[in-house]
Amino acid sequence: MTTPSLLMDIGGTNTRLGLSHFGALDAASVETLRNADHTSSEALIETYLMGRPVSAIAAGVAGPVQSGTAQLTNIDWHVDGARLARITGAQTVHLINDLQAQGYALDDLAPESITEILPGMPVRGTRLVLGLGTGCNIAVVYRTGAWLFVPPSETGHSRLPHMPDLPDGVIEHLARSAPHLPIEAVLSGPALTQIAAWLGEGDDLPSLLQDPERHTTRIALHVLGHVIGDLALTHLPTEGITLIGGLARALAPHLMRPEFTERMWAKGPYRAIATRVPLRVLHDDTAALIGCARLLRQISA
Repeated sequence: MTTPSLLMDIGGTNTRLGLSHFGALDAASVETLRNADHTSSEALIETYLMGRPVSAIAAGVAGPVQSGTAQLTNIDWHVDGARLARITGAQTVHLINDLQAQGYALDDLAPESITEILPGMPVRGTRLVLGLGTGCNIAVVYRTGAWLFVPPSETGHSRLPHMPDLPDGVIEHLARSAPHLPIEAVLSGPALTQIAAWLGEGDDLPSLLQDPERHTTRIALHVLGHVIGDLALTHLPTEGITLIGGLARALAPHLMRPEFTERMWAKGPYRAIATRVPLRVLHDDTAALIGCARLLRQISA
């Protein structure tokens, strides 16, 4: 039997791992480990592999990747591809941003893992993946013949759009902890928990987000609509935008409400472009692993 490849989705809270045989994820091999239970990504890998050999590693990392290393954004872990190769014996290690991994998965997902929110008028072309969870980021997915190309991005750390219609004091409050006012300062689980506490709505974010009339939920919908509308014009994702992550799934039932749609579509003479963009939510937590397997197939082809 051929030696498998190791696939990883290293998040801010948990890491999901699996093995790839013959270029496809082995669903039975998937495990999720808590980062807090391990001192480093290397220790976590050793826990999972238990001495099993691997031929290659492909890992999506929740942070910027440069020169074969990555610094996670929401946990103090530094991931070094060369060090991972030494401890596992892998011949090659490929580190990419976790949203890139999600983007590489789009052509290999089961249809039942995706829920359509806004049908739009899809045309084959560019796609976007927007991740909302412990953090926030965006990836653009291009077709290059039979393969996909997903460039790295840290769009979630770019500045929030101008939103004068937000409730009084919200921007000033956000600027106290994040003066550069990144998108992630609102569109992430920790940020919305902080906003809810400031609004006096408690800290049970999952319960809060079930109610579209709560101030925290309305702010999330408001900002998400603005951000997605801007992305629709920036990248022209004619084939659609796919939302991923726990926060995305929590907000999904409310995304047909005008608090969201009217801000997404409020693009003046370009409103028709925004309304034609399909919007979907992904429910498959192994998507990043599927994308890592796709990346290895493309590299070895």
